Amino acid sequence: MKRSNLITEEGAIRLRNELADLWKNQRPAVTKALQAAAAEGDRSENAEYIYRKKQLREMDRRIRYLQKRTREMQVVEHKPSDQSKIFFGAQVELEDEGGNIYNYRLVGSDEFDFKKEYISIDSPMARALLKKEVDDEVYVALPEGRKLFFINKVSY
Repeated sequence: MKRSNLITEEGAIRLRNELADLWKNQRPAVTKALQAAAAEGDRSENAEYIYRKKQLREMDRRIRYLQKRTREMQVVEHKPSDQSKIFFGAQVELEDEGGNIYNYRLVGSDEFDFKKEYISIDSPMARALLKKEVDDEVYVALPEGRKLFFINKVSY
């Protein structure tokens, strides 16, 4: 399944800042440490050299990924005209049949964070919620089976 390119303004800023930090600060420091390790001689048994090479490869992989994502991303800066329905960026309060309350914000796939209660717009939960409104019921396919939720609040 292809990921959407949508991202919030805050998420776009975070990705751009991470890319800038990796490129301007972290990568030069690792490159310098790699050069120092390489100068120590035999590279085949030099743990510092091997570690720094691996670190640089992982960093370069992340830089390439961020460069690609920042070119492709669509920053959603405006709230939808119909704020009674659930769209990208919505804050949603749900209640299950047991009376448990869940709060989620629908964000881009690069922004999801369960600690902040951010869920990806590409997740089954978000897909089920799209275009619904307060007092609607929605069934969501979860790993433990289908579950019914009631929409209590929608805000932006």
